[in-house]
Amino acid sequence: MVVSSLAKVDSVHKYYLNGDVRVHALSDVSISIDYREFLTVCGPSGSGKTTLLNILGALDSFDSGAIVIGGQDLKSMSSKQLALFRRHKIGFIFQTFNLFAVLTALENVEFTMKLQGINKHDCRERARRALEKVGLSGLEDRRPSQLSGGQQQRVAVARAIAPEPILVLADEPTANLDSITSSELLDMMQELNKSVGVTFVFSTHDPMVMERASRMVRIKDGQIY
Repeated sequence: MVVSSLAKVDSVHKYYLNGDVRVHALSDVSISIDYREFLTVCGPSGSGKTTLLNILGALDSFDSGAIVIGGQDLKSMSSKQLALFRRHKIGFIFQTFNLFAVLTALENVEFTMKLQGINKHDCRERARRALEKVGLSGLEDRRPSQLSGGQQQRVAVARAIAPEPILVLADEPTANLDSITSSELLDMMQELNKSVGVTFVFSTHDPMVMERASRMVRIKDGQIY
C-alpha cells in the first residue's frame, strides 16, 4: 500500500506590504513532506524559511496556493479550526525555548496537553515519559532558570512531542546553543525520529543541522531552488 505524503505545499505565495511596495516573502513554493522525515529548510536570514514554517504550522496565512497536512486543507479552515489544528496536530520548537518561567519542566511539558483537554493523570504520565525520552529524568521539578540552555531546549522538545503531533516544526533550534550542546540535542532528535517516528521539519542555516538532514530544501529570496 502506498502511503501518501504527510504534507503537500503547492504553488504557495505570501506577500507583505512595505508601505506601498508588495514584498514577496514566498513565491511559488512547492514541496512535499513525507512521514518520518528529518527535513531541513535551509537558507540565509530573510530567505523565507521561517515564514514557510509559520505557514506550515498555521501560525501565519498565505495569499495563494494550497497546503494540505494530514489530509486537511489549511486554506479552507476558519481561524478557530486553524487554532485547533495547531493545538492538536503540530508541535513547535523555537530558538528562544519559549518556556514558562514560573512552571517546572514537567508542568511546561503538560501545558499543551491540558489545553487539549487530556485528563490530569494522562498529562502527567505522558509528560514524564517525554522528559525521559529527552534525557531529563530526575529534573522534572526544576524551573527553566535552574536548567542549562541545552536542558531548556530538551524540555521544549519534550513539550512538542508529548501531545503526539503529526508534525514537529523546529525554527533554528540550535541558534542559542554551543556546538557541543547542539550536537547532543540533534542526536537526541534524530533518535526520536528513528525510534518513535516523529516527523521533523527544521529551518536553519546551521551546517550541523544540515549534515543530519534526511533531505534538504534550499530557499533563497522566497523561492525554492
